[in-house]
Formats: sequence, structure tokens, C-alpha cells
Amino acid sequence: MTPTRVLFLCTGNSARSILAAAMLNHLGQGRFTAYSAGSQPAGRIHPGALRELARQGIDADGLRSKSWDEFTAPDAPAIDLVVTVCDSAAAEPCPAFFGDFARIHWGLPDPAHVAGNEAVVDEAFRRTAAVIRDRLQAVVALPAGLPRAELQQAVHAIESRFPAQPLAGANA
Repeated sequence: MTPTRVLFLCTGNSARSILAAAMLNHLGQGRFTAYSAGSQPAGRIHPGALRELARQGIDADGLRSKSWDEFTAPDAPAIDLVVTVCDSAAAEPCPAFFGDFARIHWGLPDPAHVAGNEAVVDEAFRRTAAVIRDRLQAVVALPAGLPRAELQQAVHAIESRFPAQPLAGANA
């Protein structure tokens, strides 16, 4: 069976979308192929995201901050589901990506915008990663091969089961 291909999008592609793609590739055990991109990529992965992935034992080799333009090229992989992770509650602009795929929004505060010492930043990344992990474990538990409409509905419902919490020290 072909893996479900998921693209996680945010603005900077330095934290949330990186964490989500790396975690889904790790947790999905071949059932999913996850990618990440940003509408205005930062050009680097936030060190807090790399520390959190290492803490969880998730390989970060090959991860990079990249533009969503890579997923509109003729040779780009086909995508089954696009998940935006921007924080509309903080008035963060959420990228609109068009194509023939299911799409949902999982709002998450951006830990890359947390100010403070490394311990404060790492706690923000831990909290964000915990919500992402809970959501992705629910995705991985879905039956394989769901039709697109059912997949979209099921993945959308997961957000309300695992709501994001505001991050201390966040500055938009």
C-alpha cells in the first residue's frame, strides 16, 4: 500500500511543521511520508526544535527549512493531506496552499517566538511537541486507506481532542 503523503505547512518552517513532519515519519512506521515547508521559510531549523527531536530520539538528518514552492514543482511528490499549523489565535498569517488533496488546520502557538533562556525555550518546545505527538499518535491509529473525505474529517476532529495551550514567554 502506498504511504499517505502529508505536508505540514507554516510560515517559517523552522519549528512546528518540522517537528510534525519528523514525528509523523518516526511514528508512522512507513504508513506515512511526511514533509514540511513554509510560505516564508526562515532558512534554518530552530535549535529548540532540534533539541526536542534529539530528546525524543527522532532523527533530524536531512531536515531543512524550505519553501512550499518545492511542492508545486512538476517533479514534486503528490500530496494526500496538507496540515497547516500556524496560530490563527495569535493573528499569525496562515498559508493557503492549493491543490487536489485533503486539507485541515491544526493551530499551534509558535515555540520559536518564545523569549527566555534555553530552559524556557526548551519547555515551550516540549509542550508544543507533546500536543503534536498526541495528535499524530491519533492519526497513526486511524485505519489505513481511508478515503480522502473520511481522512480529512478524522484528522480535523483530532485537534479538538488535543487542544494547544498558550506558551509562556511567547511574543508574536
